[in-house]
Amino acid sequence: MLLADAAQAVDGKLYILGGGWSITSGPAPSAIAMKLEIPWDQTNVAHHWELYLLDADGQPVMVPTPEGDQPVEARGDFEVGRPAGLPPGTPIDLPLAISIGPLPLGASGRYTWRLTVDGQTDEDWSVTFSTVAPQPA
Repeated sequence: MLLADAAQAVDGKLYILGGGWSITSGPAPSAIAMKLEIPWDQTNVAHHWELYLLDADGQPVMVPTPEGDQPVEARGDFEVGRPAGLPPGTPIDLPLAISIGPLPLGASGRYTWRLTVDGQTDEDWSVTFSTVAPQPA
């Protein structure tokens, strides 16, 4: 997982602009670029992913919406097929790019994006960043 200013997943590749940051100031659009490695035995099977933004205490970050405060999260489904002629046991890459609009996060905060796939997670399936107050020009 990698934080970026913008990212796209096109034709099996990730295209990343302004990637690799861990400190930001002020609300700005951003993206999360991910490369999932799907085990051979998990191809041709439907999977569900969820991405949650957590605060420094591990609690969901809530933002105001017309329907009231809601957690910051994204989710989706995927199914990866096996290309013809691929040797058995070869994992399959799945690039994902999630675009995120500006979030009203406080300055001097620490946040973590946590990924789950089919309800499972791993300590490596997260990316953490900090917010700081904008500096005068």
